[in-house]
Amino acid sequence: MKKNPTVQLDKKFTWTDLINPTFYIVFGGLWLFLFIVFAETGLLAGFFLPGDSLLFIAGIYSYELFTHGLGINLHSDFLHLLILSLMVVAAGVLGNEIGYWFGKKSGPALYQRKDGFIFKQKYLQKAHDFYEENGAGTIVIARFLPIIRTFAPIVAGIVKMNKKKFTFYNIIGCFAWSFTMLFAGHYLYKIILDKFNFNLKEHLEIIIIGIVIITTFPVIMKLFFSKKKPIAPPGTEGL
Repeated sequence: MKKNPTVQLDKKFTWTDLINPTFYIVFGGLWLFLFIVFAETGLLAGFFLPGDSLLFIAGIYSYELFTHGLGINLHSDFLHLLILSLMVVAAGVLGNEIGYWFGKKSGPALYQRKDGFIFKQKYLQKAHDFYEENGAGTIVIARFLPIIRTFAPIVAGIVKMNKKKFTFYNIIGCFAWSFTMLFAGHYLYKIILDKFNFNLKEHLEIIIIGIVIITTFPVIMKLFFSKKKPIAPPGTEGL
């Protein structure tokens, strides 16, 4: 497998690399990176993929991802980052739209589906509970919550949320998520390097662990420590 010159790994591939965001940048570059963003919500299997940490690290390597992926150099870090962020928005919006379509087509029958290795009823139910608590704003908030972001558009489709409203919140959420994570990664890397001479590229594992803890803690609390509700198919009334 041909390596992307963005980063270098000094070990052979292992299956645990599939949840390591650095792996996708090394071996896949720009296009695999964008596919992962799409798959997190466009494919039901996407919930285990590294989303937030992947975007943060992509912000650090925005120059390499852009120039190697598109084969052009605009000689502007800001333009590279801006265009990359817009590409992530497009991938995220498309993924959510596919998730909404899947939920609308599957309908309440999805609530009768048995648990499998990938699909879990508790994930779907928690996304539905979260949706009931936060309404249409769930589509924006869920972008920053692992697992929830995979199932939120599916639930929106199941309850037949107004399509125009869904698309509006979908775009807002993807813009907020993409620009926040990518710009934070890019500029925090530069600031920390300039002020403290600390190279985040040499300590990516710290970033990954930190982001995983911050983003998954509220989800874990909801999944395992909140009161369980009986799983019942939602009504079909529009919002």
